[in-house]
Amino acid sequence: MKLLTQEIKNKLPKLYETESVPLKEKEIVCKFFNPCGAGTWYVVEGQQEEDNFILWGLVDLHEQEFGYFSLKELESIRLPFGLKIERDLHFTDSQVKDFWDRAWPKSLLRGL
Repeated sequence: MKLLTQEIKNKLPKLYETESVPLKEKEIVCKFFNPCGAGTWYVVEGQQEEDNFILWGLVDLHEQEFGYFSLKELESIRLPFGLKIERDLHFTDSQVKDFWDRAWPKSLLRGL
């Protein structure tokens, strides 16, 4: 499975393009996940940088935090049984606040 289609790349705001948008109102464009366990990446921004596509968004490994990650990094992960990181084909765009309201306790939204 291709993690980032051209359609998704075209839809993603460039890095730093949503700086004026409050964190809770930023749009999550796509979601990647580890089909074998921990690891979910919610993509908010991204752009081509030399030979790599750099992404920014919410990373949920052992705790949730916003940060940068690269397409090459995600594509290089090899999991048991020959599996790789996958894109959630059923994920629809949503704002950070909507997603956090569904997935985590509201106490995590304090200070955002």
